[in-house]
Amino acid sequence: MEAATVQESLFDRALRRLLGAWAAVAGAAQQEADITAQMRACLEAKGGEVSARGRSAQLARAYLQADAQGRTAFLRTLAAFDADPAAVQAACSAFAAAADAGERAAALAVLRRAVAAPRVRLLTQFTSIPEGVKFLVDLRADLMARTRDDPLLAALDEDVRGLLAAWFDVGFLELRRIDWNSPASLLEKLVGYEAVHEIRGWRDLKNRLDADRRCYAFFHPAMAGEPLIFVEVALVRGLADNVRALLDEKAPMIDPQTADTAIFYSISNCQRGLAGISFGNFLIKQVVDRLSHDLPNLKTFATLSPIPGFRRWLEERLAAGEELLSSEESAALAEGLGHTEEAEESPLARLISRRGWHREAALAEAARGPLFRLCARYLLLESDRRGRARDPVAHFHLSNGARAERLNWLADASDKGLRDSLGLMVNYLYDRDTIEANHELYAADGKRAASSALKRLVRG
Repeated sequence: MEAATVQESLFDRALRRLLGAWAAVAGAAQQEADITAQMRACLEAKGGEVSARGRSAQLARAYLQADAQGRTAFLRTLAAFDADPAAVQAACSAFAAAADAGERAAALAVLRRAVAAPRVRLLTQFTSIPEGVKFLVDLRADLMARTRDDPLLAALDEDVRGLLAAWFDVGFLELRRIDWNSPASLLEKLVGYEAVHEIRGWRDLKNRLDADRRCYAFFHPAMAGEPLIFVEVALVRGLADNVRALLDEKAPMIDPQTADTAIFYSISNCQRGLAGISFGNFLIKQVVDRLSHDLPNLKTFATLSPIPGFRRWLEERLAAGEELLSSEESAALAEGLGHTEEAEESPLARLISRRGWHREAALAEAARGPLFRLCARYLLLESDRRGRARDPVAHFHLSNGARAERLNWLADASDKGLRDSLGLMVNYLYDRDTIEANHELYAADGKRAASSALKRLVRG
């Protein structure tokens, strides 16, 4: 069962369901050929609530039935329903001329109304139709792909994101456990949404939901059957160091009451339209609390995480001509690689491009020390343009208050693992006593919490 195929079938099924539901709502609504006229009619709100819902459903159906070019035109038309510049200018002038606190307060209220774009009211009206919130989430996913070099659509995206951020505040979310007895439609969505370690079929999924496994997801009341984000957890003894071992369907199951460690090995966002609205930090903390309550024998909460940008960063440094290895490391790698006509090329570059290098024992052993050292540097020292940890997974966990604990050699030797991080994975430790302090230090000063072992690797 391919994840991409599952996602496509889920989308097609959802689309048919929505079109059917909205056909009933839109029934008596007048079908106007011009989208601008339909949007203007929605804003005028003539005919009462039933008519308004019908017009909103008609607009939503028109959008979903449009091709890519039609959707772009729809979004640009929607974005054009912006604040009236003249009204904004007049309100700004009135505020500037206000003589006292009372006049300023009144003028400010007028200014707020003037700068509120009518399109926001249009967007809000979609929530009155069946699954209208889901429609807006998916509309934003479409919109995000079109905002580059288009300030008008970028402004619309900011409005949609603001609405969704308010509607999907963590206070409205419900944490639910998903197990093998959950509805089949929900289990099918897990397969389609899994973004870290592909679920290869129902047997694989059943293994991930067995007695020594846990899966938790956030749900929103307006999208009750749609997970927003989910985390998969393995209950084990000691820190896990190999993801294939965690996912091995033939591995013996352990009694959850004898486990001392919870390993978060996969976190997947399910709704592209909610990008930029953070749930993951709240999810992990709530799951830690839930597991601590349900299984008091658990003492350690950690991840086994990918390092998706490590290989790309190495290749960039090599392309820039940076010398990444000591002379001893270069000599050891060169010996393991053997003679080649490309001997002038960096041994590290040759290693990276060599298929199956990890299965050559002597070569892998020569690579282990340098790759550990460079990976520790990448995780703890390298930054993006905003001064955050360059690796996105590292940034996620460090900003949540976790500590980078341990690197694991060839922990994911799959094609994807080798392509992204040369097989390395990292454990991030969630220590309940230090989470908040670690979070504050990272958020305020960019300080990355790390174990002594990892710090020693950086000092090299």
